[in-house]
Amino acid sequence: MKEQTRCGCGETPAPEPLSSPPGPNCGQADPVVREPLSCCGSAGTARGTATVEATREGTPPGIFIDGWMDTPVGPLPRVTTRIMTRDVLGRWKMRWGIGRSGYRISPGLYALGRPGADSIVLVTANYKMTFDALRSELDWIDAWILVLETYGVNVWCAAGKGTFGTEEIVRRVKAVRLEEVVDHRRLVLPQLGAPGVSAHEVGRGCGFSVVYGPVYARDIKSFLEAGMNATPRMRRVEFPVLERIALMPVEIVGSIKPAAWAMLGLYLAAGIGPGFFSPSAAWERGGPAVIMFLEGILGGAVLTPLLLPWLPGKAFSSKGAIVGGVLAGLAVLLFGKSLGAVHAFPVLLALPAISSFVAMNFTGATPFTSPSGVEKEMRRAMPVQAALASIAIITWVGGAFFL
Repeated sequence: MKEQTRCGCGETPAPEPLSSPPGPNCGQADPVVREPLSCCGSAGTARGTATVEATREGTPPGIFIDGWMDTPVGPLPRVTTRIMTRDVLGRWKMRWGIGRSGYRISPGLYALGRPGADSIVLVTANYKMTFDALRSELDWIDAWILVLETYGVNVWCAAGKGTFGTEEIVRRVKAVRLEEVVDHRRLVLPQLGAPGVSAHEVGRGCGFSVVYGPVYARDIKSFLEAGMNATPRMRRVEFPVLERIALMPVEIVGSIKPAAWAMLGLYLAAGIGPGFFSPSAAWERGGPAVIMFLEGILGGAVLTPLLLPWLPGKAFSSKGAIVGGVLAGLAVLLFGKSLGAVHAFPVLLALPAISSFVAMNFTGATPFTSPSGVEKEMRRAMPVQAALASIAIITWVGGAFFL
């Protein structure tokens, strides 16, 4: 399942977990559900290993634990499928990058519904948006959810970083004593977690086999009804315009702090001239420079994602450069007389460089690129972006001596 969040890099988007056929609980004693809790609170500190995991600091606000289940390894927290107002608010905050590093749940084993020894085991990351996306699709199923320690990063990005990987799966299976909870030996993993997982090493390390489910949580039911066989459509990753729009706010917010420093630098540089520094020149030349800089950010963080499928080329840096080039051309066309040749040339260089750099940051929020692909693109694009920006600044500052 694809989770609609951002990656740790641009800190995106991306994937989420799935599920497998419900096993019958025939002939088993009904599990004991203990007193309801609003979240993983201190009431569980004396309840056993897995429960202690669920009480650690870091579990975010949100009512997703509604009781406890007795199991062969001790009481385990039971998860509700309801998405509450606080969960929705938390998701909105993540879209704007507010408190992003702490939006996680404690790793460990969770029960959903009334699972038994034959129930499926779904593996996911401990980024809460991923966790919520999974549980909200499972109100019709009894299952165990095994949450890995991915340090608040979603499945796809964590797989690229190595935290959603073979070693963590083996370690977590052993830590929760999963072999004592279920009779089968099968784990259902998110498809987009595959880059970080070696299925045969998981089997060798903990005795559990790996099954990959569909990309999207909405396909879980069909996947299970088909005997855990995914159709080509279930394997296809989409990135429609609404998902791209959802990722824009965090890109914009992430640019605010460095942009503020850059704009201050532009304002001060605008005042440099024959008389060393002129406040009036800083105001007169700095204002347009700041506006052009903001245009470059707009081009990379908003227009490039919106126009993504229609922009030529594969690299995000080149797509952003095209948008920045068009914006620069329009600026020169509309304001060429007021800019003059001395200022028009820096604009034509700076806007493509800024837009290209910001658009390249967006790669971490999409399923279009791999971590190695992102690194390769950065190595190629950043020297060009830096060179264009440097020439633009030198030409722009130097132009004050020729006015």
